[in-house]
Amino acid sequence: MAIRVVKVAAGIHWVEIPEADLRILCGCPADSVKHLMKRGLIIATEEAGTVFETGPNAILLSDVSLQNGEFSNLAEFPILQMLYRQGMILPGHPNNSGVKPLLIGLTEQIASQLDYIYRGNYGLVSQTELEDAGVSPAQAQEWMRVKLRFAFGEIRTSENLVDSCPVGDGAQLIRNGVSIRRLDLNIYEISHGEESVLVNLNLNPSEVYAPPYPLNYHNLRREYFAIVHSGEGDGWDANRPTMSSVLMFQGKIYLVDAGPNLQTVLKALGIGINEIEGIFHTHSHDDHFCGLTTLIRTDRRIRYFATPPVRVAVTKKLAALMSISERDFEHYFDICDLHLDCWNDVEGLQVRPVYSPHPVETTLFTFRAQTEGGDRSYAHFADIVSFGVLAQMTTTDPAASGIAPEAAEKVRRDYLVPADLKKIDVGGGLIHGTADDFENDSSRKIILAHTAADLTNAQRRIGSGAPFGTVDVLIPSARDYTLRKAHSYLTAYFPDVAQHELEMLLNRPIIDINAETILLREGEKCEFVTMPLTGLMEVINAENDSRYILPAGTLIGETASLYDMPAAKTYRAASFVKAIAWPAELYRAFIAKNDQMDMARSTSAMRSIFARSWLFGENLSIPVMNALARASSSLVPDSGSELSQGADSLYFVYRGRLEWQVGEKALEVIEPGGFFGEDMVLFGSTAVGRVLVRGACELFTVSGALLREIPIVRWKLFETHQRRMRQLLAPGGDGLAFPWSSDYAVGIREVDDHHRRMFDMANAVMAAIDRNDLASAGAGLCSLIDFTSFHFGEEIKLLASVGYPDAKDHHRIHKKHGDELMAIKKTIESGDLKNAPLNRADFRLFFRSFVVDHVFKQDKQFGRFIYDKKNLVV
Repeated sequence: MAIRVVKVAAGIHWVEIPEADLRILCGCPADSVKHLMKRGLIIATEEAGTVFETGPNAILLSDVSLQNGEFSNLAEFPILQMLYRQGMILPGHPNNSGVKPLLIGLTEQIASQLDYIYRGNYGLVSQTELEDAGVSPAQAQEWMRVKLRFAFGEIRTSENLVDSCPVGDGAQLIRNGVSIRRLDLNIYEISHGEESVLVNLNLNPSEVYAPPYPLNYHNLRREYFAIVHSGEGDGWDANRPTMSSVLMFQGKIYLVDAGPNLQTVLKALGIGINEIEGIFHTHSHDDHFCGLTTLIRTDRRIRYFATPPVRVAVTKKLAALMSISERDFEHYFDICDLHLDCWNDVEGLQVRPVYSPHPVETTLFTFRAQTEGGDRSYAHFADIVSFGVLAQMTTTDPAASGIAPEAAEKVRRDYLVPADLKKIDVGGGLIHGTADDFENDSSRKIILAHTAADLTNAQRRIGSGAPFGTVDVLIPSARDYTLRKAHSYLTAYFPDVAQHELEMLLNRPIIDINAETILLREGEKCEFVTMPLTGLMEVINAENDSRYILPAGTLIGETASLYDMPAAKTYRAASFVKAIAWPAELYRAFIAKNDQMDMARSTSAMRSIFARSWLFGENLSIPVMNALARASSSLVPDSGSELSQGADSLYFVYRGRLEWQVGEKALEVIEPGGFFGEDMVLFGSTAVGRVLVRGACELFTVSGALLREIPIVRWKLFETHQRRMRQLLAPGGDGLAFPWSSDYAVGIREVDDHHRRMFDMANAVMAAIDRNDLASAGAGLCSLIDFTSFHFGEEIKLLASVGYPDAKDHHRIHKKHGDELMAIKKTIESGDLKNAPLNRADFRLFFRSFVVDHVFKQDKQFGRFIYDKKNLVV
């Protein structure tokens, strides 16, 4: 065969066409490079005395940014491997032929990746951005000098480093006679000559991106102050997780950085996502960053600790990857900014961040806690620069790139401050540290990390290793913190029960459940009601051959116990678990004595309904599920009626079905477990079209205010909104690319007239593109841009006249869009039609980004405001 295909791992394929010198990494989730190494698809080779790696020279991106909660497209490390470890960018390198790495995929995914790679290379890219992040002008100027030194004097766009191959309608030539055609969502056909292969990048509903290494289970005691070593490798170590730590303080769990495969790491350590109190973040490189989506998939906002420059750099990169606004970051994390060079108090735990020279904004952390005889401290130093490189960067010329002598000396002093336990980056090279610099460090214990290489004898004399899951206890605990968790869960579950009654339930031993042990089997009589306090349990449902994870705080066997019936599902420990258990008879007696039977049965029934759904069936604790149950009301609408969308609620289908219509077209049938109303919950605006009741139907209305406070639910609502927006943009039966519907109206005659005209103009541009009349398409796009700018101005006048409270934010969005639109217009007027959005895929993305999203989010919000005030006749 001329085309070689290898399924590397779930969601990752390798397609190689030797005759065309093309090697395509199809799918690039976290650690895809490590998977290629493990499969022998990246190996060391030598040419003309130069040792370098083989590997891919192109990447096929997933059509969607996220699959099953994890990033699908993380091209940063694969691109770095091509540029530096393969030598494609290195001057004089035998593998530098002038050909750039190639990104293949949908236009919007390529654009997202280019922006994400840009932020991954540089973080904040100007003195202005640094100052906007709270850095003083003098400090911002100094940091930009350092940044430019790492960037070899110039901040370059990703387009200077990477070529793109957008895939639209029909076959697209990739390179050297190889073509690609998109057949369906994430399904592609790659052809060369007479041969072709199919590549499917979709994950099954229960499938996840697998780590390249196995991890053993660990049974961790929650300590007063301890460090669990959760990763000592780097972004190229195929056998270990990347450098990170789990910090325990007073029984609470904090993370230091969030690298790839975070969910697997936490599961092996017996830590549920809902147990995590917060994350301390050093910087935005993927090997410390790409686990953040795991932390979003929880039922509360996890606290995010970082200095403002690091937070802003991370926010910009995450926004590029997730296609969200930078302002949305605070919807998913509880932001806790730290002050640089100061001791910050975090409920008794003190943390001091210091600056470390690196291509992106980076801080090192030292933590300390008080005990008898003084403090105990832990220093987490990732990523650092070697003293040799620091000396080369030092310059007295304030106009040159580099670092001032006094600033370099402060860096050296900060690195060598002693600690009881210090973990350091010894990755070497231009942007990492060396062990030799710490040979005379007076810290009690040094851990060497952030390297894929075996430690040398010289390094072994300086520092220790820390295999995955090992623990350094700095202050041991004299109490069992799992009892505190039990008390917290029970209080939340039974808020009306007196504390002395709960003490009866708490007067039970804490039990250990080994990983992979079946606790309760389907069909068995339930002898105990069990509440996991740490770790994870999985539920296996034989009815639909599915399984899902239950967080700590869940009551296992409660329903079977209350109704004295066999267990309906099988419950199995997915990690080591600490739990508290009550005989079923004792639990029923407690429920009856405290008049909780009706409440327990009703909330248990509602939890069972919600748990079977995609929206609510993941990582929601019992207290949150109970809150959802209490905030839900039953609704039985008449068949054929139209649902009202005015209330701040979500419609959840329990029985029957709904139909979403736009105009006369049915876009979606919503079955049991489905929902509608995400636009109102997320944006305060009604959805486009109408929702009709089909047949006998029972719904639950769920409070939007509650849903907005649950990060995982909020994100799933946003995913659904994006999917339904794509359905809206599907071409109409009349052949129009962007069919207008009266359902799109915001209720203000002048504004709606403008929007209708913009749709008409967009259809004219698309028709010209289809005729391959780029001159007319370019002229039409310029006219559309001019009219859109005029429309923006008229809207601002209207908002000012009615006193719209969010007018300032609306104006800011208009200003940003206006600047981007004018840049596109200048490109067209210069005659550079090749770089304008003048193909079907690019123009569809353009119109969605600048017009449709704006109409259906911001404009519908102020339309409702104006209608309510009755300031205009509509």
